[in-house]
Amino acid sequence: MWRELPRPVRALVGVRVLNQLGAYVMPFLAVIAGPGLATEALAVFGVAALASRWLGGVLLDRLPPRTLIVGGLAATGAALLLLAAAHGPVLVLGAVALAGLAFELYEPATQESLARLTGEERRGDVYGLLGTSLVAAGAVAGLIAAVLLPLGARWLAAVDAGTCLVAAGVAYVYLEREPVRRGVVQSARWRPSGTLVRLTLAGTAFACGYLAVLMFMPFVLLQRGAPEWLPGVALTCAAVLAPLTGRLGRRRLDGFAHGRVLAVGTAVLGVLAFAMATGRAVPLLVAAYVAWAVVDSVLQGRWQAVVAEDAPERERPRWFAFFGSSWGVAQPAVPVLVAATGRLMATAGAAFLLVPAILAAPTGRRGPRGPSRDPSRGRMRHLRKMTTSTRSARTEHTTSMQ
Repeated sequence: MWRELPRPVRALVGVRVLNQLGAYVMPFLAVIAGPGLATEALAVFGVAALASRWLGGVLLDRLPPRTLIVGGLAATGAALLLLAAAHGPVLVLGAVALAGLAFELYEPATQESLARLTGEERRGDVYGLLGTSLVAAGAVAGLIAAVLLPLGARWLAAVDAGTCLVAAGVAYVYLEREPVRRGVVQSARWRPSGTLVRLTLAGTAFACGYLAVLMFMPFVLLQRGAPEWLPGVALTCAAVLAPLTGRLGRRRLDGFAHGRVLAVGTAVLGVLAFAMATGRAVPLLVAAYVAWAVVDSVLQGRWQAVVAEDAPERERPRWFAFFGSSWGVAQPAVPVLVAATGRLMATAGAAFLLVPAILAAPTGRRGPRGPSRDPSRGRMRHLRKMTTSTRSARTEHTTSMQ
């Protein structure tokens, strides 16, 4: 699949993977800020990152994706260098705010650029490849962080800054220049459609469940009596499996609509999260987590594919920015929810099981139909899927005859 992708797509995935290899600051921000500033630093970063996502979507109306990707990565690297050198509460919180404001600038641009560079029949695969590649790169980043942390927490910020700047340079050289595509009419007041609101609510519930598992899985394992090395090994094994199982799963489920796969898949994630909540044996807990990671790898990229398919082309950057805010909301919400319920994995399971219900809910208000929304779009998508399925079946038949 990798060789079949257009060169700009491979370059963009490579840039994001390179950047992810140094993604240490968010997991270790409390350590870098110190115990006296940890709460304030996390709050400032969360608010700034949420604003950064929105700003990235708005700027896509005026700037091409390549400019935002290069500028966002370079700005993040510069802010992280300031954080590595900052001393004192004011300077540290100021650097954290700057890092947060730059942190998500390139995310809507990445999603929009991939949507422009790939056809609808390949978007799910491309977004899934990006997601599983970032998961695997994150596992490698965790190993690098384990080596750097004994040298001092500020080294994490310095190396993270270096990978951002190198990724910005690679993006500047290898990403293609694109003309600016004017999005939402500037004089009009844009409002999210009912479909987008429903998708974002479902995405927020999914993000809450996902982050709850990632945040508390190591703690739950240690609480059940697992050796100290086991959480890291389990997380690394799951990350290594993700690209393989994700690709196999996407092949098997290629003929199903993304929304249906998301509804069924998140229900399975919810059941596995409850299995982790109730299982007391460490081997059972590890097996449930690995199964959870396998199912999650099959869902990688499907949320972005649904947004790209449903969004009017001119409004797509705003859709990506609005939907992406679900993760910004979920990050501070998860600790609050866990503290309120007193249950770790059960909270994740309940959040996952909300997703199918939200996706099945009727849309209250439709977005405006304009020149950006083509009524024949659904029919063309259906024809493309039929053509793709027929071509795949013909290829498989020919292969079996040989």
